[in-house]
Amino acid sequence: MRSSTLLVLATIWLCPVTEAPAAPPAAVAAAADPLDSARWGDMVKTFFPGASVVFDARVKVLAPTIAEDSLNVPVSVDAGELAGVEEVLVFADFNPILAVLRFQPKKARPALGFRLKLQQSSPVRAAARTADGVWHVGGVWITATGGGCTAPSTGSGSPEWQERLNEVSGRIFPRADGGERLRMRVIHPMDTGLAPGIPVFHVEDLTLADESGAELMRIRAYEPVSENPLFTIDMPAGASPGARIHALGRDNNGNRIDAWVAQ
Repeated sequence: MRSSTLLVLATIWLCPVTEAPAAPPAAVAAAADPLDSARWGDMVKTFFPGASVVFDARVKVLAPTIAEDSLNVPVSVDAGELAGVEEVLVFADFNPILAVLRFQPKKARPALGFRLKLQQSSPVRAAARTADGVWHVGGVWITATGGGCTAPSTGSGSPEWQERLNEVSGRIFPRADGGERLRMRVIHPMDTGLAPGIPVFHVEDLTLADESGAELMRIRAYEPVSENPLFTIDMPAGASPGARIHALGRDNNGNRIDAWVAQ
C-alpha cells in the first residue's frame, strides 16, 4: 500500500561512460519511493530529518529476492561509484529494529558484505552520505517468511559460546585489482532482545586497522545483524601495508574484541 504522504526527493540520472570525464549527474524531482514502500516517509523522518536525500542507482544493494533463511540473509552494499563517501547506513523498512548497521569506510572501499535478520518481507536500503552532506539511497525488496528478529539465537542456548565469545577468525585474500579482501567472523549470539526471556546482546563497535594503526573501516552493528557476524571488506591497493589486520571492538555488555587476521 502506498504511503499517503508524498515526499519530493531527487533521483540521479547517470551518463554513459566515455573516454572523457563525465559531467556530474543531474538531479530531477521524484515524487515517490522507487520501491513503493508505505514506510519510506517514516524512514526519512527517523534517519534523515532536515537532510538532503536522493535516490541513486550508484548505491548498490545486492541480496536474494527471496530469503531462504530469515535469520541469515546475505546482503552486499557497494557505494564505490560515489566520490567522497563518509558514512553508509543500512536499514530495513519493516523490521521492528530498523537500523541494521552503519560503517565509515576510512581507507577501505565504501562497500561491505554481511548477513542480517528480517522479521518480514521488507525493502533493505543503504544510504551513503557524501562529503557535501547529501544522503544517496539505493535498495532492494527482499521477500522473507519472517520471524528472524524475534527468534532466539542458537548460540544463546549453547554453553560453548561463553568459551568462544568474541573469538575472531578470518583471512586476507589478494584481489585481481591489486588490493586485498578481508573476510572475518566474530563468534557472538547477536540476540535482539525481542525473544522472550533473552536480553539484548550484540556486537556494537568494530574497528579494523592495518599494522601501522591506520584505520581501514569502522563498523557500528545493531541487533538485526545475524548471529556470528561475517563481514567482507575490500581494500584498494596500498591501503593496508603489512600482512595483518587488527580487529578491535566490543559488544553492548563491554566484552572486548581484540584479534589479528593474517593472510
